[in-house]
Amino acid sequence: MPTKPSIDCHRCRHYFVTWEKRQPHGCKAMGFKSEQLPSIVVFHTSGEQCLRYEPKPHIKSGTQGVKK
Repeated sequence: MPTKPSIDCHRCRHYFVTWEKRQPHGCKAMGFKSEQLPSIVVFHTSGEQCLRYEPKPHIKSGTQGVKK
């Protein structure tokens, strides 16, 4: 069993920053905020990697908002 999750919440489309001092990390898919990254909370609670991880869609730099 791994000692820590290998999922990077910062790369997940469900992750968000709450800007709350005591709970700065949030997960829209799981519906919670926490002091630690959501993937760590999920791992410590269930012993499993997060099953809701979805990579953020890639946006090519310089093309966002450009109309043709």
